[in-house]
Amino acid sequence: MLGTGPLVLALVRYAGSPACDAALRSYRAHLQPELPRLGAHLVAVSPQASQRLAAVKHREELGYLVASDPRHVLIDALNIGFGHPGADVVLGTGRSVLPFASVVVVDRAGVVRFAEVRAGWSGPIPPGRVIDTVRCLTNPSTY
Repeated sequence: MLGTGPLVLALVRYAGSPACDAALRSYRAHLQPELPRLGAHLVAVSPQASQRLAAVKHREELGYLVASDPRHVLIDALNIGFGHPGADVVLGTGRSVLPFASVVVVDRAGVVRFAEVRAGWSGPIPPGRVIDTVRCLTNPSTY
């Protein structure tokens, strides 16, 4: 994906979490329409098993990729996870690591250009700064 444009990673805990489902809907409404016009890709990432994520992708009619990170490799690499006893049951992976609410923008070279990480899930990360960052990466002459 990086070969064709910047990547916007939206990390969510698990399908069925009201806060995460609301974030996925917000990203569908605000990021999904704009990012392809800018040549960028939106991917939601969760440590939940992929078969459980498929249900939310279809239920919420998400037109972007929803990927599973069951071994929390990305979460660990970005140092944005925390242990939560009992999460292994809802994740279906035998692991109990959840991500903080996070959005990360990666440029075509694989360099993180923007990251917002929140300890609480009070609401989705506002899309404006994400879109501005992507605009700057795809059309630097406008900034």
